[in-house]
Amino acid sequence: MPRELFRRYMPNPETIKENKSLRFLGSLIHDANLWHLNRHSVARAVAIGLFWAMIPMPMQMLAAALVAIPLRANLPLSIGLVWLTNPITMPPIFYATYKLGSWLLGTPAVSMPDKFTLQWIMEVTTTHWQPLYLGSLVAGIILAILGYSITMLYWRWWVSKNWKRRQKARQQSDISSEQK
Repeated sequence: MPRELFRRYMPNPETIKENKSLRFLGSLIHDANLWHLNRHSVARAVAIGLFWAMIPMPMQMLAAALVAIPLRANLPLSIGLVWLTNPITMPPIFYATYKLGSWLLGTPAVSMPDKFTLQWIMEVTTTHWQPLYLGSLVAGIILAILGYSITMLYWRWWVSKNWKRRQKARQQSDISSEQK
């Protein structure tokens, strides 16, 4: 079941609940629904994690957690998916969202340099922030919708497949018991 796939890679909820840096959340993280793996909590978590992964800002994980708690999405999955944008993947992803924003605004895009420098990154983020954030917002919304929909469809397909397999096994069991 998809639940087993997610459970295999998730951290232990008790370890997270006892983390000293999360004490400011108090009893909010002790809600059992934040740790359940069901179709709705996982789909919400995928949407939240993918959305915040596309937004270029510090503390994306905190933003994902603060949205996941009231929406009762799976907290570890919401936070973990934010790492889709990590130091290795950030430059190409955020450049692509910048190009998307430039295209949507109809403004010329700055070309990607051969060598990244802190000066170039600061220039782009201070002078060209509108296309970067518009593209990031649009990409985040599209990925969130796709992630939610694909997760729901995959979960439904998996349950249906297993249901049919169990029905077939039950029928074969009934046939073999009738033959005895």
